[in-house]
Amino acid sequence: MANDSCGPTPAPSEPVQPGTRMVHCVKFGKEMPGLDRVPWRGELGKRVYENVSKDAWKLWVEHSKMIMNEYRLNPIDPNSQKIMEEQMEQFFFGEGAKLPEGYVAPKAKG
Repeated sequence: MANDSCGPTPAPSEPVQPGTRMVHCVKFGKEMPGLDRVPWRGELGKRVYENVSKDAWKLWVEHSKMIMNEYRLNPIDPNSQKIMEEQMEQFFFGEGAKLPEGYVAPKAKG
């Protein structure tokens, strides 16, 4: 059966252990295991912790690598951190992170 949702399909995750902190994930639109700790400083980090699942965070980590490479960002540079924060806000709470201008997705091997 086809997935009728517009969002990404999460990879099968491990069975939920009793006592696992659950969140209503903004990316997948359902109850899923939440992050173990606040992943970013400030208000955005708190919002992510309260509203983003571990599976959605994994998607962000992969997406953020592409952003870092395409924009040639330095993780310790305050301006680069600001760009990443804006992208994270869009990825989870906005229209979705936009790909950098001129980005071409790698072709599938096979």
